[in-house]
Amino acid sequence: MISDDAEALRQRLHALEAENSRLKASLAIAAEAGDKPFQQIFQQAPAAMAVLRGADLRFEHLNPAYQRLLGLGDVLGRPAREVLAERMPRRFIDLLEEAFRRGRAVRARNFEVPGKPGQQLDFSYQPKFDAEGNVECLFIQEIDIAEQRRVEHAFAQERERYEFLFNTMDEGFCVIEFFDGPHGPLSDYIHIEANPAYAEHAGIRNVVGQKLREMVGEEADSWVERYAHVLHTGQSIRFEQELIATGRHLEISAFRVGPASRKQVAVLFQDITQRKQAEESLRQLNETLEARVRDANEARRVLAGVVDGADALIFIMGFDYRWIAINGSGMREYERVFGTRPQIGESLKEALANQPQHLESVLAPWQRALAGEEFEVVVPLDTEYGTRHYEMHFSRLNDSEGRQIGAYQFVYDITERLQEQQRLHVVEDALRQSQKMEAVGQLTGGIAHDFNNLLTSISGSLELLQMRLGQGRLGDLDRYVSAAQSAARRASSLTHRLLAFSRRQTLDPKPTNVNRLVSGMEELVRRSVGPHITTEVVLAAGLWSSFIDGPQLENALLNLCLNARDAMPQGGRLTIETGNKWIDDYAARGRNVPPGQYVSLCVTDTGTGMSEEVIEHAFEPFFTTKPLGEGTGLGLSMVYGFVRQSGGQVCIYSEVGQGTTMCLYLPRLYDGDEADIEPVEPENGDQPAGRETVMVVDDEPAIRMLVVEVLEGLGYTTVEAGDGPSGLKILQSDARVDLLVTDVGLPGGMNGRQLADLARVERPELKVLFITGYAENSVIGNGHLEPGMRLLTKPFTMQAIANRIHEMIEGDKLG
Repeated sequence: MISDDAEALRQRLHALEAENSRLKASLAIAAEAGDKPFQQIFQQAPAAMAVLRGADLRFEHLNPAYQRLLGLGDVLGRPAREVLAERMPRRFIDLLEEAFRRGRAVRARNFEVPGKPGQQLDFSYQPKFDAEGNVECLFIQEIDIAEQRRVEHAFAQERERYEFLFNTMDEGFCVIEFFDGPHGPLSDYIHIEANPAYAEHAGIRNVVGQKLREMVGEEADSWVERYAHVLHTGQSIRFEQELIATGRHLEISAFRVGPASRKQVAVLFQDITQRKQAEESLRQLNETLEARVRDANEARRVLAGVVDGADALIFIMGFDYRWIAINGSGMREYERVFGTRPQIGESLKEALANQPQHLESVLAPWQRALAGEEFEVVVPLDTEYGTRHYEMHFSRLNDSEGRQIGAYQFVYDITERLQEQQRLHVVEDALRQSQKMEAVGQLTGGIAHDFNNLLTSISGSLELLQMRLGQGRLGDLDRYVSAAQSAARRASSLTHRLLAFSRRQTLDPKPTNVNRLVSGMEELVRRSVGPHITTEVVLAAGLWSSFIDGPQLENALLNLCLNARDAMPQGGRLTIETGNKWIDDYAARGRNVPPGQYVSLCVTDTGTGMSEEVIEHAFEPFFTTKPLGEGTGLGLSMVYGFVRQSGGQVCIYSEVGQGTTMCLYLPRLYDGDEADIEPVEPENGDQPAGRETVMVVDDEPAIRMLVVEVLEGLGYTTVEAGDGPSGLKILQSDARVDLLVTDVGLPGGMNGRQLADLARVERPELKVLFITGYAENSVIGNGHLEPGMRLLTKPFTMQAIANRIHEMIEGDKLG
């Protein structure tokens, strides 16, 4: 093989180099000894040579070739390092000294010849020893490696071409080597080489290293006999034979590789199984041709009858737009739509020439089909029976060799189906509307019941308060005020729950450490669930932060714990657990959240559990399993709406009698951690105020009046406006404004966020407090407020807004 020949040539080259080095060293020694003929040879030698003597390697002899190569003059007696320092890289000089010091021959490779870019030489440094075995001088000789590299490169190219052909040829190819086996001398062979196509044609993979008799068993003798003949005679053969082990029919050529003593045969083959099968089929076909023709004609008549009466309209057309074939259904429908009966061989363009309103719509899809495209299209056609819709399937019509000779079309009249689908859409829309109205009815019924109770408490308390004031009875007014305030707080809580369920409440999210939040609520939870329930808190180490509205999360956690308490009337165990969760694509689809990293907060009880039906309705507003009057049905719906609005999800894991786990999956915060110190609001409104000016913008006069009165009572100067444009005029004037308090939803075509942004163009340092009872998060920046902006949700107490304004104004002074 080529690889073996290349290796033999390389070994021969190395032997010649070694012999050359030995002869040149002998020549140098003879020249040194004063042998005149050898000195002449040394001086006239075309290869560069030199002799260095002593520990400092001084030049003792050098021939003209060495001087020409390095551009040297008279350097006899000078040290090599001094002479060669500017002519050779340092590594070559180091190798000189190493050869002398160690007394060992060294070869310095790839020396770039000065002034001849790309020409490289090797140098051999050969030490000479004295009678005591010490190095007394060093012989240098040039080795021109250009020819060696040319030979090696040629062999490498030859090998590369061989491997390319070997690996890419279509035919299977292998080299087998005979050996003596249990069945006698040269009675078996092993595969020593095989190309990738071997497995494709023979159906046997990884054949290299496999022995014939282990591969094919009983059929081995026939293969050994054929290839042994090639090995012994040196005559190539060509034959066909079935490889029974794989059921492949092979067409094979075999020839000997090298002399018979090498025991190798090369085999070239290809799989002709399909051809053999085709030949066998043709033979069987010829044997039964008459019967087949008779059967085929009968089958053709049956098939033609089926096709002719099929519901599908079948049309076949050639490139000249003439009909090749049409079934009976197609002819009848064509005549009904276009008023003329098509004929085989007739041109479509000519048949519809007097119907231009139809010609273009019919011709366009045929043009695509005859261009080789296969597609489906629905085409409406106006007929005397109204507009009909036809679903058309176009495909190529090919001859036996796969060349397109036309196109065919299957057509279905889907008018009734589309009408039925339209009727079904109308019914589904009516059903969805009915379901919406039912949900709205349930929602409004529950809201009306709760709000009527709350409004009765508020209006009744105010009525009695007014009556007692008119009577001058001032001693018992606090209880009416307390009753009205309590009802107002409950109404506020109800609206917050409704907005949370609808995911339209105004949130104030901040970086939150959920572990810290849970720890802060642990004592409250223990008191709330009671001593008959064992409470356990399991906090994950290294818990990620979440960007969430902390107070709303506290409210949600308390709701879940109270629900768990109610599910364990006889006592049990309540577990609150946090963790980091990776939700992959598969789990995200099941939980209806984007894949990613989440902080989980789970509440588990050992109570009564939930059925699948209860779990299905658990998050619906006003749905409750508690007796009438013991639950509003808004707790879980509020938790669900808040978590979904925050970008997370709530999941229920429960079985009847086995307890329940409620898990909140909150999105992880990637860009920061929660601050360790959080601001604490003052508890009363007696803070001293300066004469700062606060501007109040709200379209509700009563709210403006109350806020302005509170601020003026605290000593602030106030300015007020009823809409955005009016407020902007004041803010764009020279009037002093230290803080802007604005509702988010304002009339006049400008909301509160737009007012604040425009005001900050003129007053970049202006502080802004947004007050809102209902607003899309996107209006105020999806919870991401700019520095100097805060948010307060309606309804709020006058004390709360006074504290918030004082905090914002006085914060800069403290800072």
